[in-house]
Amino acid sequence: MPTVLIVDDDQKLLKMLQRTLAYEGLNVLTATNGQEALAQVDVYQPDIIILDWLMPKMDGLAVMEQLRAENNQIFILMLTARDALEDRVEGLESGADDYLIKPFAPAELVARVHALLRRIETRPTRQVVEFAGLILDPIMHECRLDDTSLELTPTEFDLLHYFMRHPRQVLERAQILQNVWGYDFGGDDNVLEVYVGYLRKKLAAADKDHPGGRARLIHTVRGIGYVLRVDADKGHP
Repeated sequence: MPTVLIVDDDQKLLKMLQRTLAYEGLNVLTATNGQEALAQVDVYQPDIIILDWLMPKMDGLAVMEQLRAENNQIFILMLTARDALEDRVEGLESGADDYLIKPFAPAELVARVHALLRRIETRPTRQVVEFAGLILDPIMHECRLDDTSLELTPTEFDLLHYFMRHPRQVLERAQILQNVWGYDFGGDDNVLEVYVGYLRKKLAAADKDHPGGRARLIHTVRGIGYVLRVDADKGHP
């Protein structure tokens, strides 16, 4: 039975979410602040954390940053009333795998949790994949560009894995969202663009010592999506 840890200092919301997810057949743990959350993670190793941003003692962002600094790859769904684009980007950049703005319908949260669980259960292949000096090992959860290791969050890893399983293919935006996130976020949500940007930065940083540098590997196909390919034109978007 999958285990979900809900972390929120709003007791009413905490109890409602606990009942909702328990009804879905999940083992549900709760915590009311970040320090409690980290202690629960150490003991129980949950599959997913539903993590409120603003909490006493230690906020959700600090919890997430500590987990990622320890290379803990647990899936994190962040809850917050902060709906500005820059807040959403900050949450994702700090390591969140998904982001839900309060107030939300319980059915939407359930759908997001099930989408994350499907990502855990149906990772498509355990074989090492390689492309243009990139080597990705799904079993060890390791990625290297030549001799340089890339530190990737779970979502960054899954997104790059999807690209590497479909090299030189133009992948539509909705297709990527469905296969990596498990559902379509909708036309106004730029989460895919944010994560492509993260991957490009990390690939560029890992490649900085390569003689002459490489061309960008992940290319934008305007109006459609993205493609992983080697392009001789380094100025190509």
